[in-house]
Amino acid sequence: MTETERSGARPSGKDEVRRELLARRRERPDDARRHDASALAAGLPWVLDELGADPRRPVCLHVPVRREPGAAPDGAVPLLDAAVALGRRVLLPVTVGDAPLDWAPFGGREDLVPGPHGLLEPGRPRLGPTAIGEAAVVVVPALAATADGVRLGRGGGHYDRSLPLRSPTTVVVALVGDDELLAELPAEPHDVRVDAVWRPHAGLLRTAGADASPGTP
Repeated sequence: MTETERSGARPSGKDEVRRELLARRRERPDDARRHDASALAAGLPWVLDELGADPRRPVCLHVPVRREPGAAPDGAVPLLDAAVALGRRVLLPVTVGDAPLDWAPFGGREDLVPGPHGLLEPGRPRLGPTAIGEAAVVVVPALAATADGVRLGRGGGHYDRSLPLRSPTTVVVALVGDDELLAELPAEPHDVRVDAVWRPHAGLLRTAGADASPGTP
């Protein structure tokens, strides 16, 4: 498998691409999703080591929703459990309208409470939007990404508003499925590019402009 998969000509508009990618995710079997979630959890120590993530700094993760990579069919999120088991300080996002994301600590599944639209978020005291500046690594959800760092999200713009608050030494990683690293994606000037792309079984790819070297655990 090449580092940049092509699946035919890509539609030009973001919304059309999103619809296609979401439809593909809905077709992914539960067994495959479970395998993906386990692979991400198993690969986390290697990924953090590969990225040189300072263990004294937190890692920003997220609760995957709507069949995103990392979500097991039974609702479990092994990746979050693995991060806690490593002794890492984990921060999860809290959505606050159209403002940059807030952040709160995560110490286990008991910390998760229903947020807006029924999405789970940490119930611990919030640390403010600037807490992302402490993070060594920020793993962001994505519908797809490219080898030059273009990330396609769901269109809410939350991470595009939040990532400018990160430290210059923070590594931003897009988490996508194995078939979601694409040759090209529509992009706009305000879109924040990622430093790496992480796929459950294909491993980590440093994007162009970072250290463009692929690797697998």
